[in-house]
Amino acid sequence: MEDKDLMESELLTIKGVCDLYLHGALESTSQDVHTAFKDALNESLNIQNKLYNMMAEKGWYKTDNAEQNKVDTAKQKYMAQQ
Repeated sequence: MEDKDLMESELLTIKGVCDLYLHGALESTSQDVHTAFKDALNESLNIQNKLYNMMAEKGWYKTDNAEQNKVDTAKQKYMAQQ
């Protein structure tokens, strides 16, 4: 398996972990449990960010710039809802 494939797999895994920790924090019934999930989420987000940056540096994670008209439309929609 290539390094790129391994990193993509790891990135997908950590994104899933973040989702689980987020829901754990949201649904927790005690402060201790909430804090544990929140701390685990923050650490997982840090790992995700490092993986993303490493992949982006190697050109393995490409992103497209948003079209300005779509950004403006989204802003207007959000502002109208407030």
